Amino acid sequence: MGEKGEAAEEEIIAATRAANAHNFISALPQGYDTSVGERGLQLSGGQKQRIAIARAILKDPRILLLDEATSALDAESERVVQDALDRVMVDRTTVVVAHRLTTIKGADVIAVVKNGEIAEKGTHDVLMDIRHGAYASLVALHMASST
Repeated sequence: MGEKGEAAEEEIIAATRAANAHNFISALPQGYDTSVGERGLQLSGGQKQRIAIARAILKDPRILLLDEATSALDAESERVVQDALDRVMVDRTTVVVAHRLTTIKGADVIAVVKNGEIAEKGTHDVLMDIRHGAYASLVALHMASST
């Protein structure tokens, strides 16, 4: 990025491609020059999330904090956004706050917070092996509610 935080057009396009946003942006009436209204009112939730991910890619932070990044999305938008998140999380420390199992299942370390304290910590597989564990209980509840 430039001195004033401005990115070159090639950097912007590369970031939007990585964030799964380039195709929908290119399809807008004026492409990248389209005005989408205050706070992106003309964009869907998934489109807004993908633009936010592209911005994060451009900033290239060492630490990335994602707070319920896919919570307000339908299943298809969640898949597309999660795909982009998986790419942006590579080679950086990422803290993910999430309630959806699909968002955290592949994490290196999952910390289960219960009553304001870390109740369990480990990978998905390790936490699933804890008999009567908080994480395993949440997963079972999630599986029961999605059938």
